[in-house]
Amino acid sequence: MLPTELSSGDVIADRRADYAKMLAESGEPASAAELMEQALELTPGWAAGWFTLATYREKAGNTEGAIEALTKVLALDAGDVFGARLKLSVLGAAELPDQPPSRYVERLFDDYADRFETSLVEKLDYSVPQKLAALVADTAGISGHFRLAVDLGCGTGLFGPEIRTRVDRLEGFDLSKGMLARAAEKGIYDHLGQADLSLPPPQSGVFDGELTPARADLITAADVLMYLGNLQSVMTIVGELAVSGAVFAFSVEDAGEEQGYILRDSLRFAHSEAYVRTILAARGFIVLSLARSIIRMDAGKPVQGILFVTQKSA
Repeated sequence: MLPTELSSGDVIADRRADYAKMLAESGEPASAAELMEQALELTPGWAAGWFTLATYREKAGNTEGAIEALTKVLALDAGDVFGARLKLSVLGAAELPDQPPSRYVERLFDDYADRFETSLVEKLDYSVPQKLAALVADTAGISGHFRLAVDLGCGTGLFGPEIRTRVDRLEGFDLSKGMLARAAEKGIYDHLGQADLSLPPPQSGVFDGELTPARADLITAADVLMYLGNLQSVMTIVGELAVSGAVFAFSVEDAGEEQGYILRDSLRFAHSEAYVRTILAARGFIVLSLARSIIRMDAGKPVQGILFVTQKSA
């Protein structure tokens, strides 16, 4: 049997990995790491096992050992579906990446799709869709109704209901097919498609088939840009999507006094207001409204964000 994410392909190794998980959940990460090491002696090519070992070692305070295990993950999985390079950066063993691996983000949200709304809304007090829609509605000098809105990183479609009555046509794009399936169940979007916002057009998928550039007078990205470090590619997509005078409304995690963007322990990026303004100006967008707000809870602590409503210059 070949190794997979859930199984090493070896019954004895899997049994030891299961015991290791029990120890970790009981608050014994060092003992869990020892058992995972034994499992990996039997199945050294199991990338998921090495990533699990890195997690146990880090929790046990063995940062050097965690870095060693994460390096092994990358050697076994060049596509980095586990986000090992992001973790190495957080641990100070790799440079800050421009963006996370697309395979990592896609897997993350495919795995999360079935419980996404319950976890985010009910447990983490997520409120960006409502707050961002309200900011758009309260911003002076823009239309109260839009011909075509494009919801980038639409996820399960939480923003759709907040804007549906104010748009004639609503399109949604996301990297995760699992998320798109949940969005489709709502019956709110006129079109849903898979797209990778880390890629410049036309590779992104936002302009496939009959989906032409310069078609949207409202573009939104609610709680999406924290999964993209460097915002150049997504701003290229937004710039090409937008008609003259189009509104671009979005949120970021607030990097505070930091410059540019940073990668947090959550493996999400935070962006500074100055960086965002610079990126917007380079694409001809001016900031109409800005609001700082708590956008969710994370490990019991509030996550500060910035909501922007911007407009493409005529």
